[in-house]
Amino acid sequence: MTTALPTMISLAPEHQFVKAGSIRLHVVQAGPAEGKPVMLLHGFPDFWIGWRRQIDALASAGYRVIVPDQRGYNTSDKPKGIREYTLPKLVGDVVALADALSIGRFHLVGHDWGGIVAWAAGAKLPHRLDKLVIMNAPHPDVLFAHALRSPTQFLRSSYAVFFQIPFLPEAVMGARRSALLARALRKSGREGAFKEEEIAEYRQAWERPGALTNMLNWYRALRFRPSLAARITTPTLVMWGMQDQTLEFGLAERSLALCDDGRLQTFEKATHWVQREEGSAVNGSLL
Repeated sequence: MTTALPTMISLAPEHQFVKAGSIRLHVVQAGPAEGKPVMLLHGFPDFWIGWRRQIDALASAGYRVIVPDQRGYNTSDKPKGIREYTLPKLVGDVVALADALSIGRFHLVGHDWGGIVAWAAGAKLPHRLDKLVIMNAPHPDVLFAHALRSPTQFLRSSYAVFFQIPFLPEAVMGARRSALLARALRKSGREGAFKEEEIAEYRQAWERPGALTNMLNWYRALRFRPSLAARITTPTLVMWGMQDQTLEFGLAERSLALCDDGRLQTFEKATHWVQREEGSAVNGSLL
């Protein structure tokens, strides 16, 4: 008598291109197809590999993990024009991707700019979200008000002013195979947060035609930012690396105050790249 072996479900990441509304996004998926969906949104100058330490953990726990390269990044489409990178467009991509994958409600996790998009989705799409997790990213309605009150935050954010200049930032950051961007990653994180083979992957993504300009267009589109107004009603967890060189902790506190059901978790030794440096603890909290 032969005993049938159980069917094994592959948790290995699957790469595909998904038509999300008017654009095509490169998307990495992992975990069982019937698992509860969780979407992970990267920030600047990241792309899907920034979530490598989370993908396997979530997929192994039974979640269907969806990790897009957001518009302008890596191999996803790069529509031309600053207005193509406004918050409504970026939130629209989240909705369009979920719709294209036949997903109704889902968990949403965002880091850095991905966190800003996630905050906006929390304000505009509470009917689609089950849980919201934000990592080292301020609510967009908080950032400017806080910077005006805090000279130190204003200085920390000065790079965003430089990014508004046409052409020059691309020339500076793209020189010598994006040496400045690579240095910024290494300097902004703890030692070992970025492996050299990963830096090579980042360089490849940054060097794709149009990538740097459209990554910067996320910042340039800030002047068209709409006020979100609505409070965040989705249960929200804010994670914050306390050694962030760019964003002050006060931004986390001000952002949390806009949540009806919010919780804050701090990581004393982590920098801006909390999901990389405290992978096990972050994964435990996500789960």
